[in-house]
Amino acid sequence: MCGIFGIYGHPQSALMTYYGLYALQHRGQESTGIVSCEKDELTGKTKFNYHKGIGLVSEVFKDEKIITEYLKGTSAIGHNRYSTTGALNRSNIQPFVVHYKNGNLAIAHNGNLTNTRYLRNNLQSEGTIFQSSTDTEIILHLIARSQKEDQIEQIKDALNQIEGAYSLVILTDDKLIAVRDPYGFRPLALGVTEDGAYVVASETCAFDLINATYIRDVLPGEIVVIDDEVLKTGKIKSFWIEKKIEKQAFCIFEFIYFSRPDSKIFGENVDKVRRKLGKLLAHEHPAPNSTEEDKVIVINVPDSSNTATLGFVTESIKLGNNVKIEIGLIRSHYVGRTFIQPQQNMRELKVKVKFNTVKGVLQGRRVVIVDDSIVRGTTSKALVKLIKDAGAKEVHFRVASPPIKFPCYYGMDFPTQDELIASRLNGDVEKIREELGVESIGYLSVEKLLEAAPKHLSFCTACFTGNYPTLIEEKPEKFEYEIFIKSADEKFD
Repeated sequence: MCGIFGIYGHPQSALMTYYGLYALQHRGQESTGIVSCEKDELTGKTKFNYHKGIGLVSEVFKDEKIITEYLKGTSAIGHNRYSTTGALNRSNIQPFVVHYKNGNLAIAHNGNLTNTRYLRNNLQSEGTIFQSSTDTEIILHLIARSQKEDQIEQIKDALNQIEGAYSLVILTDDKLIAVRDPYGFRPLALGVTEDGAYVVASETCAFDLINATYIRDVLPGEIVVIDDEVLKTGKIKSFWIEKKIEKQAFCIFEFIYFSRPDSKIFGENVDKVRRKLGKLLAHEHPAPNSTEEDKVIVINVPDSSNTATLGFVTESIKLGNNVKIEIGLIRSHYVGRTFIQPQQNMRELKVKVKFNTVKGVLQGRRVVIVDDSIVRGTTSKALVKLIKDAGAKEVHFRVASPPIKFPCYYGMDFPTQDELIASRLNGDVEKIREELGVESIGYLSVEKLLEAAPKHLSFCTACFTGNYPTLIEEKPEKFEYEIFIKSADEKFD
């Protein structure tokens, strides 16, 4: 899910990257980092400056001098981490930086490789030493070990060996390179600033903050190269990953949850798709009949279901159901997401810390909760309890996506299959209703989900259907060992 950003040809490249990462904070809150390329005008030599840390963008870069005085240069890349492969420690914070036979190289990765174990074992058996436990480092080693002479060919050589989901930004001494895997799992957009610098980002909301104009998406299987020649001519260089696939597989969950509603991904506005999800949900699973004397209220679970809730309510009214939208939950924006937290026993407390109820709105009312998805079900169950404790006489749940029954191996850190409530209860919606403690529950069907998405695209729905578009390593595993680093001014993680 991570957020990546890159820029080439801007005198304040690190500052632009900081703003870009700030706009992409929703895609990862564990750690962040920026690498800039600084060129000595007299000698022509380049050096890479970098700063990384655990925490939010505003925390890691709270000292302005890091951006203004240390991270100098006219090109930079940045990364916000949401971990899937690899534990949370300093050695796993991206971007990664190396110096190899062709110069400096930095890389930031959004996605998840599906042949990690095979590649890692092969590299280790040949003597490769790993400094982190993430799959991204594998890409660096494959590039460095390539026997090709040309740097782009080395990158192509590496990419032809990896499988799975990857959107990449790569920084070299004289280039910014953006890559998207042939399936197109994760989004990656290309833009240009007012003063002619080229930018790439996971979502277009990063462009809005720096007044950059969206040009187009990096296409599935495309390697986009930006250098000084491109700055002069305006002609973007493209190369292609030489790998045949049956069909593309854009992640449908980007529209459901990940991306910001003000972003454009896969060539479509997220807000538009989310509203349609809510509208189709109102057709498939209407709210209970509402009267003037006993009006049903509809509330969203802020913030990811806001737009779908608007669609649900407007369509419900069109269908003659006189429901009313209300704000029944208040979210604190000063705590992290409860979505997919590793500490299961702390989840209920975190829900209370994150959400509070508006008792005057909920008391004595029949309430419909609209949410974007249900993963484990623990958060949903705790929310229902909060709402009933606030005095709601009925609670009905509506979900703007199908039941999540299968783990994701392409960048969503879904738990193991037996932790998913829909899988654990064998897809029995009535049992899910009972466990959540609601009067009714309705999930959007896979058919309606795809109806809401752009028709000309092919989507990955593996977390709902189990139909994985790529081969998956048998029993995929995380490399959970820790690498601890200690210096005079650094404590153990």
